Amino acid sequence: MIWTVIKIAVFLVIVSAVTLGFSHLADMSGGLRLSSMGMEFTLGPLQAVIAVILLFLAVWLVIKVVGLFVAFLRFLAGDETAISRYFDRNRERKGYEALAEGMMASASGEGRLAMSKAAKAQRYLQRPELTNLLTAQAAEQMGDTKKASEVYKRLLADDRTRFVGVRGLMRQKLAEGDTDTALQLAKKAYALKPRHREVQDTLLKLQTERGDWKGARSVLQSKMRQGELPRDVHKRRDAVMALQEAKGVMAEGASIEAREAAITAAKASPDLIPAVVMAARSYIDKDKPRAAERLLRKAWSSQPHPDLAAVYAEVAPDEDPAKRLKRFGKLLELRPDHEESRLLRAELNIAAEDFPAARRALGDLVETHPTARVLAIMAAVERGEGADDAVVRGWLARALSAPRGPQWCCDKCQNIQADWTPVCDNCGGFDTLSWRETSQNASPLPHGAEMLPLIVGKPNAAPSEARTVDDAEIVEPDGEPDAARKDSGEGTGEKQSAN
Repeated sequence: MIWTVIKIAVFLVIVSAVTLGFSHLADMSGGLRLSSMGMEFTLGPLQAVIAVILLFLAVWLVIKVVGLFVAFLRFLAGDETAISRYFDRNRERKGYEALAEGMMASASGEGRLAMSKAAKAQRYLQRPELTNLLTAQAAEQMGDTKKASEVYKRLLADDRTRFVGVRGLMRQKLAEGDTDTALQLAKKAYALKPRHREVQDTLLKLQTERGDWKGARSVLQSKMRQGELPRDVHKRRDAVMALQEAKGVMAEGASIEAREAAITAAKASPDLIPAVVMAARSYIDKDKPRAAERLLRKAWSSQPHPDLAAVYAEVAPDEDPAKRLKRFGKLLELRPDHEESRLLRAELNIAAEDFPAARRALGDLVETHPTARVLAIMAAVERGEGADDAVVRGWLARALSAPRGPQWCCDKCQNIQADWTPVCDNCGGFDTLSWRETSQNASPLPHGAEMLPLIVGKPNAAPSEARTVDDAEIVEPDGEPDAARKDSGEGTGEKQSAN
């Protein structure tokens, strides 16, 4: 209402100004004198202004007539569309102006204005491949997803705009949370434009979420070939996907193919602990213990990890503690000063009942880095050396509230997971889990019974019914039979594997 009143007021002001101007011109004396071919014309001020206006109109008309004449000559020369283009030129100009204004309105977030300009441009241009896209974008800005979806579907009919339509529908389905349909649309968009970065990333993300590791590896290979992914990053991520593909193949019963895939993944990325573990176990199943040990030693030199030690023990599961300690020497000498090597050496010495050597292996870790595992091993050492029950319980009490040490932690959201997975359970990040300590490491252990295997062997009761540390029976060292001591050593090995 206010805008209408303003427009009326402006119109009245302009009319009044023009009327006032003409009245002044009529009252002015003098005029314009023209002389041509012996003839002289005298025009008053008002007549002079009218003459100038008529002159401009005449020039404009001459230009139009000349343009029409040129178009007619082109038509005679064989250009059948010359005359139609001449008459459509003005419509095209208005149409492209409306299209440009609509694009600017869309960029400014004015969805309703952009929709209006798109409709105007369509009336003048009759170019749906241009105006439909602007209409869809304007509809999305206005929150009219139904209208946008209809326009995107219309774009599918034209080969030139099919990719735009598929991509628009894909983004809509992603926003709605319909990942199944979005995955199918992403595959179609990828088939139309395999070099499109956004489509590649979207398809890769959806495939990893669905566990389509074979398809994801194909997209990853394409990104590397196009130079959008560094070779070392591709090598690591491809190894992760190969590992998951191997697990899927193994779940289907094709163990041979799974073993080969796991070995390939481990060779491609020796610092990928789960791949090395799976590949080493495949070598063990194929009765190739030396190959398994070589693979594990190579991974240990890169990053010592409890899972590597556990599989290294599986190479010879029936060996006695002394032989195991000797065989593990080749592994431990690779990174002798690493904390994991020191803890593993201490646990092996406990299993061999060499408690002073276990204490020496721990060194100053009790003071410098007292994690739950370090303190639990210290409790086992004290127990093996015949310390009082109060001393052992004191170490266990400290272990229950001590930091957990390195764990699988997401580098993106800091979420802690018990086992490694290619995709973070919390944020969905791909290959973001790393074996390290975090600020959340100070959380207490879930149950005191987890410490019991280090002292009295594995408890017979179920975990939910296990007794707490304060209720645990501490066996006297003088009366402990050999079998019990062996159980204690085996419990230590089990604790090491669990960590």
